[in-house]
Amino acid sequence: MTVGFFSPLPPARTGVADYSAALVEVLGKHCEVRVGDTEADVCLYHLGNNPLHAEIYRQALARPGVVVLHDAVLDHLLLGLLDRQAYIAEFVYNYGEFERGLAAELWDGRSRSGLDPRYFERALVRRIATVSRAVVVHNPAAARMVREHAPGARVVEIPHLVLRHLDTSAQATEAHPFQFGVFGHLRGSKRIPAILRAFDRARNSGVVAGLLVAGDFVSKDLESALAPMLAAPGVTRMPYLPEAEFQALAAEVDACICLRNPSAGETSGIAIRLMGIAKPVLVSAGEEVARFPENAVIRIDRGLAEEPQLVEYMMWLVEHPERARQIGARAAAYIAAHHAPDLVALRYFELLSSCCR
Repeated sequence: MTVGFFSPLPPARTGVADYSAALVEVLGKHCEVRVGDTEADVCLYHLGNNPLHAEIYRQALARPGVVVLHDAVLDHLLLGLLDRQAYIAEFVYNYGEFERGLAAELWDGRSRSGLDPRYFERALVRRIATVSRAVVVHNPAAARMVREHAPGARVVEIPHLVLRHLDTSAQATEAHPFQFGVFGHLRGSKRIPAILRAFDRARNSGVVAGLLVAGDFVSKDLESALAPMLAAPGVTRMPYLPEAEFQALAAEVDACICLRNPSAGETSGIAIRLMGIAKPVLVSAGEEVARFPENAVIRIDRGLAEEPQLVEYMMWLVEHPERARQIGARAAAYIAAHHAPDLVALRYFELLSSCCR
């Protein structure tokens, strides 16, 4: 079997590119993977909201195959891909003529799409899910969202694979205060302001800890607004990191904060990676993390409780580092059992085999 593989790949600075590079390697043990080949037996398309996915979206509609939705909401992709008339038409196709006025309103207010929950409630996945032979998602929330918007679609949940990590266990490190880390593309939905406020409150309560914020801000306005908080005592600011530097710093942090609100049904590759190297991870509660054991991650409620809970858990983790390590150990065991690349590749191979023309 030959598989046409369509996805951003390194050196593109996206989590999907790193994920896809790892998947190409392990999937190649089961079949012949041809990057960009539309004449293969079956095509595998990776879609998310990054503009790098625009042409892949067009290809997936023109020659249907299996689609991997890294975001179960494609509204943001289509806002950048379509013009006003085409966006409204797509909206009407998904939700009916009575939503035409809302479509126009959302188009005109698209500069606020990063945090306005209305853009996350309208997934705009009906067309791609309907034409595709199967839709792959990584968690129950994404599966539910696709089925709600495209009831006839074949939806298959496959765990998000964990990228292999450098072995840093033998490296000697100096003792340091408890270090929290935030990694990846920094956008409003990752709750950076709330994290910075919670960290400041924890430090003002006497907690001795550091906070590393590593990654590029999607919005320059957000970065400028947060500049004073990012320069606060205890906060270390770093840009998007090359892979080796990311791995070294990830190994050094004691806990990772990976929040999502609003959510596009995505599974955080950063959370999976940090859990895989035995770090306790604080995640937003919801269906997206329903598969994780209760004692293997720390769930933070969305809404008004978010910030107070962050403060409490930050203080608790610093005061109980052994408990933090226990959570991390349980996380690593779970990830090894369910997200190992070879296991995930086999699930993909079985699905792709069933979808061959």
